[in-house]
Amino acid sequence: MRAYYVRTFSFFKEVFFISKEAPQLNGEIRDKEVRVITSDGEQLGIMSAKEAQSEADKRGQDLVKIAPQAKPPVVKIMDYSKFRYEQAKREKENRKKQKTIDTKEIRLSLNIDIGDFNTKANQAKKFLSKGDKLKVSIRLRGREMAHSDLGITTMDRFAAALGEDINVDKAPKLEGRQILMFVSSKQGK
Repeated sequence: MRAYYVRTFSFFKEVFFISKEAPQLNGEIRDKEVRVITSDGEQLGIMSAKEAQSEADKRGQDLVKIAPQAKPPVVKIMDYSKFRYEQAKREKENRKKQKTIDTKEIRLSLNIDIGDFNTKANQAKKFLSKGDKLKVSIRLRGREMAHSDLGITTMDRFAAALGEDINVDKAPKLEGRQILMFVSSKQGK
């Protein structure tokens, strides 16, 4: 249980609270009556919190409130440290299985040559095949601002070079001194 200090008027007061992740344990359970379940799933019935705590102490385990919203609240007699360890292990496995989608950026220029254009298109195809999203940008400098329509045609040509298996999430648009376009793959690998 963590202590948080809250300022009230001219002095500090220590305030204890339990987050949603941390259930109430042993002496923290202050309910008059609780429904008790063992670690095997066997129901011991409804009893006072003190009786439940003494039963948990007899078994050498912890008393954990698992359903505080129930009437009466449900507590379970279990080895809490082992439970936390297994829960952390499950969460770690779930994080491993998650696929994070990165946004990669490719910068083009208004007067890009065909060789550079093809190289950037090939790099973009690699990013899209890995399942990443793509941000394509053209920075307009100086007098290029007067020819923003050329930048938009370059972006359209780039999208066509990537092939048919892409989605243009956001069409090319002039935003300040940049023309931006967002692209993703149709088959979200």
